[in-house]
Amino acid sequence: MSTTIADQDSFDSLDPLDPSAEELLPAGEPIAERLPSSDARAARAARARVAAARLGAEGVEGVVLSWVDNAGLTRVKTVPVRRLEHAAAWGVGAAPCFDVFLVDDSITTSRHIGGPVGDLRLVPDLDRLTRLAAQPGWAWAPADRFEQGGAEHPGCQRAFLRRTVAAAARRGLELRAGIEVEWVVALAGPPSDPPVYPTHGPAYGFHRLTDLSDYLRDLLHALDRQGLTVLQLHPEYADGQFEVSIAPADPLAAADSTVLVRQTIRAVGVRHGLRTSFAPAVQPGAVGNGGHLHLSLWRDGRNLGQGGPGPHGLSTEAESFLAGVLAELPALLALGAPSPASYLRLVPQHWAGAYQCWGRENREAALRLIPGPPGEGPGSANAELKCFDAAANPYLLLGGVIAAGLTGLDAHRALPAEVRDEPSEHPEGEIPRLPDSLAGALAEYRTSAPLREALGDPLYEAVAAVRQAELELFAQHTPEELAAATRWRY
Repeated sequence: MSTTIADQDSFDSLDPLDPSAEELLPAGEPIAERLPSSDARAARAARARVAAARLGAEGVEGVVLSWVDNAGLTRVKTVPVRRLEHAAAWGVGAAPCFDVFLVDDSITTSRHIGGPVGDLRLVPDLDRLTRLAAQPGWAWAPADRFEQGGAEHPGCQRAFLRRTVAAAARRGLELRAGIEVEWVVALAGPPSDPPVYPTHGPAYGFHRLTDLSDYLRDLLHALDRQGLTVLQLHPEYADGQFEVSIAPADPLAAADSTVLVRQTIRAVGVRHGLRTSFAPAVQPGAVGNGGHLHLSLWRDGRNLGQGGPGPHGLSTEAESFLAGVLAELPALLALGAPSPASYLRLVPQHWAGAYQCWGRENREAALRLIPGPPGEGPGSANAELKCFDAAANPYLLLGGVIAAGLTGLDAHRALPAEVRDEPSEHPEGEIPRLPDSLAGALAEYRTSAPLREALGDPLYEAVAAVRQAELELFAQHTPEELAAATRWRY
């Protein structure tokens, strides 16, 4: 019999602030500007002390501090709740070599990052401190990474995203984002076994909802208790596949939420005897797990995707931003489709966005423009990037897309002609195909000046080193072997 969580005590999102702590450390102040000073440490410690006392009184024993590496895997350190105060002030040690870990936990190196020497400090972001609804006794916070002396670690992906958001803000622009999370569930068993699916109903069918209704109900319950607003949850196309969409937020919050959503899905699955895979290709030839990115651009409270002079109501700024993203997509695949297995998914006629083109509501185009239903409101118009998958580090993905968009904005780029039909039915070469291998995407990435400038050399080169090492790691694998090797790693 599966264990459910619907009847447990409510696990609401934890707001670690109270009036005494809030005046010491305003929420939302960039960590990088406050970490080094003793006053800032004291303020963070005071705020964490309040949060830890509340957590302890509610039965929380440990706090998970997470970051996502360049291979797309979420890594963690944990501290007892009574040590949260110290962790907030001084951080928790973690080796910088995690930036060059591969998906199988082997390690490569790069020009700036790698090797056994050195240490970093993981500092929890108390603004996102959340009790984990499907893991009683635990709380979670994403971590920023700093060098021992207090300087921002140049390889910190979360800091990279924060920088690109700040660059947009300097232009008076705000972004809202959301990443669709797709996953496959199978009955728990040895990792080497082929997946055995708990439901075999039709794609998008009611059968699947009926077969796994307790599991899906508990997932909705857990996400709600963690303060995440679910827009929709539904069965997807492949066997055992589902998708959940969370309300859009600022890019940093959206990336954090993606990490939390995935961990919650996995934890609820464990309680129901299910194994979870976010891998791009669970089985070769089947529809894989996408990580479609939805993005909208705003100025002074106005959605720039509506009411403008450009195609389908885009403002001039929004068109230039999207044109920059579209132009840079071949290189962005190294961030958003980062695994050799990603290219088992990124094929035509799978709604994966395998062509470097755009179109209004065109699900085969890499860039799908969604004007939204007339009259729904200004928040409905957005752009969807379909070529990315669930192996991506969400901080790298969002930061890279924003950097590319700002490059297009500054250059006043215009979108090419719209593709209104099936791209694969056009004559070969008429509509450019995105790279069909990680090797092709990496070659584009290595020549991308906008991404190198935005990421900075240490992070840029660490990403390239991981991609190259994984290409070599899986060079002799058949599609079946590649899918099996990565199926339970994501």
